[in-house]
Amino acid sequence: MAAVSAPAGAAGVPAGERGATVVADRVVAKIAARAAREALRAACPGDPTDAHATVTVRRRDVRPPFGEARLHLAVELGYPVDIGVHARLVRRHVTERVRELAGMAVSEVAVRVERLHSPLLADREWVR
Repeated sequence: MAAVSAPAGAAGVPAGERGATVVADRVVAKIAARAAREALRAACPGDPTDAHATVTVRRRDVRPPFGEARLHLAVELGYPVDIGVHARLVRRHVTERVRELAGMAVSEVAVRVERLHSPLLADREWVR
């Protein structure tokens, strides 16, 4: 059986001085956007449009291991819909997924409804 040894140069360096793993903000944003889409698809499986989420990340590096994120999401929802219920589902799912996948604490998830769309009114012309 082969023995596994530490990389050259790492043997004499204490663990805290070897480096750090940093999860980039764009990665956190992608995780959050995908989680928001997952939550919206689960809540509205019959909605023919693709769920949309735009995310802004603000980071604080006060909590180990990878810091704390404040997320701002903009979502598109079908109409009619209970906006409060959907926003709560998105917040809960995004918080869980960012904790699981990025190892970051999430202190805030602000959900803004950017647009409502109605599949029933898609074929109608708007009258002014």
